[in-house]
Amino acid sequence: MKTTPWINLLLGISLATSVQAGERRFAYNYDTETLPSGAWEYEQWVTWKHYSMKNRYDFRHELEYGITDKLQLGLYLVDWRYDKIEAKPDKVDYRDTAVELIYQLSDPHKYFLGSALYGEVAVGDEKVELEAKFLLQKNIGPFVAVYNLILEAEWEGENLEQLDEKVGVWGNSLGVSYAIGSTGLSVGLEALHEQEFPDWRGSNKHLFYAGPNLSYRIDRFFGVVAGLTQISDDAGEADNQVRLIVGASF
Repeated sequence: MKTTPWINLLLGISLATSVQAGERRFAYNYDTETLPSGAWEYEQWVTWKHYSMKNRYDFRHELEYGITDKLQLGLYLVDWRYDKIEAKPDKVDYRDTAVELIYQLSDPHKYFLGSALYGEVAVGDEKVELEAKFLLQKNIGPFVAVYNLILEAEWEGENLEQLDEKVGVWGNSLGVSYAIGSTGLSVGLEALHEQEFPDWRGSNKHLFYAGPNLSYRIDRFFGVVAGLTQISDDAGEADNQVRLIVGASF
């Protein structure tokens, strides 16, 4: 496993967000709970990724709405990216705008397991992406454990009329979180696994990340931060990444 500097950044962001709060316990996983009917929520995402020759910052601005108590709509108003590359000019790119739906099959507070279906469609200047997830959640007292099964199909190219690069992705993600009394603070761990299938034929290397997370909530405000280190030693992917999500329900 690599020894890397992301821990210092994670701790710094955690202190900065301690005045925030949130219902969301995970940064890289989805749970199975949905917004009540008629409720709104705004989330601001920032993801830092460190590569051998560059640092990348991904930004997402998301608005969520509870259509019913079991069906939630999410709008990624804009996803964009800032790359700081060694010996090259900095680069800013618009990535996509997306729509997601989450349908809760079973409530984790009422049944042995919570479950939900997730679907997403993202369209940008140079890409189209479809993503589906099957979500599971188990609550045991102050502990919450989640699992996400992930399937993706991506088309990329110079423009929407020339999407000649096709990639299939399947993955798994896990999260465990422990609520510390009634403080609103939770701590836990997250892990992520992905495998790509270029041109949807044959398999590529497996990619693994793992690391700690910290979340805090107070009233209608929330925040979560998680730092992951790559443990699969793929030189073409980020060595470390930290994701911060803050938001509010209204």
